[in-house]
Amino acid sequence: MAKIGDIVRFLNSTGGGRIVRIEGNIAHVEDADGFEVPILLKECVVVDHASARPQTLAPAVAKSPAVMPQPSAPKPAVTEADDVDSGPETDTGNTLNLVLGYEPTDIKHLSTSDFDAYIVNDSNYYLYFTYMTRSDSDDGWNTRYAGIVEPNIQLRIDTVTQAMLPAMDRIAFQYIAFKQDRQYAAKNPALIEYNLDTTRFFKLHAFHDNPYFDIPVIAFDLVRNDRPMRQKNVDGRELEKAMRQKRNADRRPVIKRQFKHGDKRNGDIIEVDLHIEELVDNTAGLSAADMLNLQVDEFRRVMDQNLKNKGQKIVFIHGKGEGVLRNALTKELTHRYKGHLVQDASFQEYGYGATQVIIV
Repeated sequence: MAKIGDIVRFLNSTGGGRIVRIEGNIAHVEDADGFEVPILLKECVVVDHASARPQTLAPAVAKSPAVMPQPSAPKPAVTEADDVDSGPETDTGNTLNLVLGYEPTDIKHLSTSDFDAYIVNDSNYYLYFTYMTRSDSDDGWNTRYAGIVEPNIQLRIDTVTQAMLPAMDRIAFQYIAFKQDRQYAAKNPALIEYNLDTTRFFKLHAFHDNPYFDIPVIAFDLVRNDRPMRQKNVDGRELEKAMRQKRNADRRPVIKRQFKHGDKRNGDIIEVDLHIEELVDNTAGLSAADMLNLQVDEFRRVMDQNLKNKGQKIVFIHGKGEGVLRNALTKELTHRYKGHLVQDASFQEYGYGATQVIIV
């Protein structure tokens, strides 16, 4: 934000000079001829900060034309006065807050009005930035403005005409934040993208009061308290692709080996091989958790079918492995199917990787 003593140029008109006093949101600017010109603060673009030049040069600079500043002499050593007036820094400005606002030039006639786009940099950081637009039918972005915005100011970056609105289905803003001539905390670069409903530009109720603007605007928070605001954009083709992949991943494989009531060994023992390759055609797309769930589901199905068969012996072949499946079966037999007789199956018949259950 411009301050007393800053050299400024006018944003939307010719002229400029040194700010001699500020009343509310009005700056009184003394031009090269010594006349005071009242103008809105937001219309002032700082080209030379008062604190950035030696005080002895202030009178001479004030009488110079309000154009881009000439190279200045090296800055003097920091003095006590400089500590009091540290330029554009604010107490809260070390946190980034960026707003993009569209301000109508004639809010009473929105059907014919143009719209000025402003970037509000409410921070102590300079920003290198790019503002871009595109339509949904475009393959890429169009740069509308690329440049630098100073700390704590509002900068007009574009004028949107009625003819431009159909090509503005999306807007994007990317930036790099930095400070000059002082140490600072680095901020991550970011790209923020919004979908833009351009029909809102023709609706009065879509324009709202905003603390950074004098009249109602359509505004987007780009960064709030250092956090980039990102609106999720959904591409129809990408969405369809993602849904197809999810359906394939979620599709439960077909059980290849169903339990057979006649599948017995030694006359009255039912054998159930829970190795995953015996249950599914292939394990593509299955996580370890998915495979364990399939094995436990098969165990439950066999148990449920035989709960009324008192004395029935069932051998579940789970293998040694890391013991994950065996522990899962033990948990099932301890809680869900408690009360049945459980023991290791015959080592001679099944090795160490099988558990026998006798239904009681």
